[in-house]
This record gives sequence, C-alpha cells and structure tokens, in this order.
Amino acid sequence: MTLPLAQSATAQNLIRDAELEHSLTELARPILNAAGLSPSRVKIIVLSDRSLNAFIIDTRHIFIHSGLITRMEDPSMLQAVIAHEAAHIANGHISRRLANMRSSRTAAGFGLLLSAFVAAAGSPEAASGIAAGSVGTSQRVLFAHTRGEESSADQSGARFMANAGVNPEAMVRVLDLLHGQEVLSVGRQDPYARTHPLSSERRRQVRGYAAAFGGNSDITPTAQYWFDRARAKLSAFTGNSRETLRRLRRTRGNDVTETVILQRAIAFHRQANTRKALENVNALINARPNDPYYHELKGQILLESREATRAVQSYRRAAQILPDQPLILAGYGRALLAADTQSSLREAKRVLERSYSHDPRQPRMLRDLAVVYSKTGNPGMASLVTAERYALAGNTGNAEIHARRAADQLPRGSQGWNRAQDMLRSAN
Repeated sequence: MTLPLAQSATAQNLIRDAELEHSLTELARPILNAAGLSPSRVKIIVLSDRSLNAFIIDTRHIFIHSGLITRMEDPSMLQAVIAHEAAHIANGHISRRLANMRSSRTAAGFGLLLSAFVAAAGSPEAASGIAAGSVGTSQRVLFAHTRGEESSADQSGARFMANAGVNPEAMVRVLDLLHGQEVLSVGRQDPYARTHPLSSERRRQVRGYAAAFGGNSDITPTAQYWFDRARAKLSAFTGNSRETLRRLRRTRGNDVTETVILQRAIAFHRQANTRKALENVNALINARPNDPYYHELKGQILLESREATRAVQSYRRAAQILPDQPLILAGYGRALLAADTQSSLREAKRVLERSYSHDPRQPRMLRDLAVVYSKTGNPGMASLVTAERYALAGNTGNAEIHARRAADQLPRGSQGWNRAQDMLRSAN
C-alpha cells in the first residue's frame, strides 16, 4: 500500500494491497459460500474514499469505501455489508444495471476499463467496464437499487449470515450507524443513502429478519484477527499520522497488540522516521517470521526510503512465501527496477511479467513493466502495456495512440500485436 493510497492503483482511487485484499477475502469467504458464490470469483475492491458506501456493478466485484470499513465496529458489521451486496449478486439484481451501463453514453466518463481488456482478464459479464471513484449523478442512476431490491437483499443477506455462522443482528447495527442519512440534504448524505434507500420501514424489516434468522453466533478468532489487521492498516495509511502516534502513545504493557505495532510502523514511515518504522516492522517479523505481508511492508518502507537493495531482499522473502501473489510480485519488481543494474533489470522483467500474468489490472505494475521493456530494448511492448495502463484509467484516447504505436512496432501476428489489435477494435 503506497502513499497516498490512490496512487497504489488508478486515478479512480482503487486501493490495491495484498494484505488488505487477503483480509477481506478471509472475511468474505464464509458469506460468499453461504450465498452460493465462489470466493475465488467474487473480489472485494476497496476505494480510497472516506464517505460511507458499498455497491456492485457486475457479478464479480463488490466495491467498499475505505471510510465504511474504518467505521465498522467489528467483523460481523463488515460481513453484513458484504452479505447485503452479495445478495444483490445472488438475486440477479445486477443484470438490468449491466444492460443500462452498456447502453449508457456516459460510460466512458466513468473511468471504465476497456471491454476487451476486462474480458481478457476473466470478467466477460463486466465487458463494459468496472467503475470506480466517487459516485456522480449518472453513476447513481446505474448503482441505485429499488426498495424492493433492498428488502430482498436484506432478507437474503441475513439468511446468508446466519448460514455462515455470523449473527445477522450486525446488519441492524450497520443500518443504525447510517440512520438519519435520508433526512439530510443530498449534498450532505453519504453515497450509501442515495443508492440504498434507508427508510425506517427497512430498518424495521431488517430487525425482523435478524430475529427470524438470528442467534448468538460468536465472532471467530480468524474473522476478528483479519478484521483488526485490515482496519488498522487502512486507518494508519489514511488517517493523520501525528494523530495516530498520539493515540498509540497511550498504549502500555498488555495493550501493545500486534495491530498497535503495525500502526506504529506505518505512522513512523509516513513521518519519514525510517529507523522507528523498521524497528516496529522488525518486531512484527520476529513474531511472525513467515508472514509475507510483514516482509512486504518492510520492503515498501525500505524502497520508499530509497534503500532499493535492502528492499529487494524483503520483497524476495515475501515472494518466496507467496510466490503467486501479483501485488507482492509487483512490489518486488519495482524494487528490482529501482536497484537499476543489468541483472536486476532482467530479473525485474521476469517478476513483473509474472505479476501481469496473475493480475494485469495493476496500473503501477504496468508503468514499471513499460519502463523495464524500454530499458531492455523492447519499445513495442513498452507501448502496449502503456496503452493498457491508460485503458485502466478510462483514457481511451491515449490508450488508442499507444496501442497503434505498439501495433506498428511489434511483429505482426505476435501475441503482443494481437493484444494491441484487440484494444484498437475496442476503442473503435
């Protein structure tokens, strides 16, 4: 996770972080299984936005604002949000919205992915694109649910939670947190109130669903652990680092938990206090030597402190533990690129291409890969991945320019040339 978080993904403020995505996958897994959805196919995407919102635009992605995650009091509340959005998918509510999106003339302005690129990445039903960023007027038309859909999703979501062993009463607490939004002026409402009707009748119905399906299910240690890590990391990266450290100074003795040390490491890093940041992240690694995400965090701290050679070592260790994690591989490749030796550039090319093979929708990785291709004498591939990076940002004009350049430079009929041709056909 880089600073600001928006720069770790795209201009649409996607947050891409291996530890955060793993944490959310662990929380979502029992809910998605109960909904009959595959956890390997439905991805939780975090947007860097302090407002409270969550939404879907296809059957493969659930978008949640970082502000909503940090406001959740326990894992069951976050799982309630996931259950509600998963119910929209399971109940088929997205089908009409996808049709509207494909016909919408405003789609290009949403920062949508190029259709061929998304389809190639394995999400054909989202071929018109994956939207991100703040919800504008036209987007609300596409994302807004009817009261009937909301009632259906609440009922199904509560059932999914109960079947997953999560107390559906948490859904009531989420709506209580959002209570009062609908009486505010539109400009003061959080997006959730504008896309998910929050009437008093709905709150009454949800209490009924919770009572019907409910129980006193305890929060599992696994859910609590990954929720704590996700919220700690998000709040430390998005909050004021001075305030974070001031709050953490009050922790003493048994109160100094793993997440406290994690937040200290991040806050000190954001204040450019590399010594104290490393001191804390090393404490995490000593306690959990085989945790890839702590080695990755150490690599990030070192890389952003301009210690590329040491960063390579930390990222390499993270990649040894999780060899197929695309975001860790992307960080490893970035560190190798920063080391800037002949051997490190060759290794960076191999590592970044491997990251691309697992997840091509990483704009920063694409930028680094373009630099590596350029430095290693392959301008055609540099143009191609640059075109793909512009496509991810919704900049179809520049994407087309670089795709044409790639098509002119790459051997006709090669895999790269065919990718460029696909992008040009989509742009036209």
